[in-house]
Amino acid sequence: MAQEEIIFPNNIRNIRLANGMKMTELARQANLSLSAVSKIEKGVRRLNQKQLLNICNILGCKLSDIFIKESDEVAGQWQNEIKRRLSDNENSGLKIFGSGLRKIRQHSGKTIAQAARDAGMTLSVYHKIEVGQREVYQDEIEQLAKSFGYTEDALFNKIATLYKSGELTKQIDKVKERVKSVLVPGNPLSGMDMHSSLYGAKLYDSARKKLVPVFGVPSGKAIAFKKSDKTMIVAPMPLEGHKSIYAVIPNSKRLGGFIPEKSYVFADADTPARVGDLAVCIDSDFESMDDNASAMAQIVSVRQDSKGKVYGQISSPEEKIIGQTMHKIVMIVME
Repeated sequence: MAQEEIIFPNNIRNIRLANGMKMTELARQANLSLSAVSKIEKGVRRLNQKQLLNICNILGCKLSDIFIKESDEVAGQWQNEIKRRLSDNENSGLKIFGSGLRKIRQHSGKTIAQAARDAGMTLSVYHKIEVGQREVYQDEIEQLAKSFGYTEDALFNKIATLYKSGELTKQIDKVKERVKSVLVPGNPLSGMDMHSSLYGAKLYDSARKKLVPVFGVPSGKAIAFKKSDKTMIVAPMPLEGHKSIYAVIPNSKRLGGFIPEKSYVFADADTPARVGDLAVCIDSDFESMDDNASAMAQIVSVRQDSKGKVYGQISSPEEKIIGQTMHKIVMIVME
């Protein structure tokens, strides 16, 4: 039986169970089939960015919580599974066959997409054969041989010759090194490479660039402010990739109606507010706050009194606000 390649081991199942949520409920809310969710949790189906972010929102978890870390039980299981598959595939000759097929394809000048098309296979199936992650059936061997102008016997003889000459050794070693890691960047699993080109790291980095944390939500007459990325939203296009950007949900009732309800205010922590700007005014020193520290904030218009003192002004009712931190608001977006 052909094995499914584990490409995205993750903590989705553990987080779902911790939330007391059934798989059927996650599938319903994510607008996915039960089969798709099952494959995602098993790590044999890829996620796109939209699906990843949607699942995070449904489960109420951080993006980084989805990706396994060295300390997670899933990480050990994943490493053991990879070792077992490498051993099984080497013993059954799949690694040698796949590496030989790749060498023949490279000599022919074909791309992997062209080779897959000529063999009448999907790109995914052909790729798994080349990396030794899938068994090959008799009719498929005939297809592969014909696609390169060989008979079945000639194809096997060519691969055997390549193997005996030592040309496949380096290729097989490369396949071993290309095990797909899905750890959070900066937390590599022992013995595994963690370059950003790998699937998990690319998915994490790409999704993270599109998100900004929501640091503040309305609370009474002010905004409860906490510097944590527990809640994330997709950043407007011009703000993607700016690490210093965060969002707050304004307390519209105190703003005299100039910022509409159901909107997000985006501020830049690297840009101090100046007179004439709109700003997020925080009653604590932003730089010294950790993820557990709480503060209160307001959306203010930055003004200056006759003595040169800079302050924040809010309305409904009017109030002068003196805070320790004022960050410039760079964008306001309605939901």
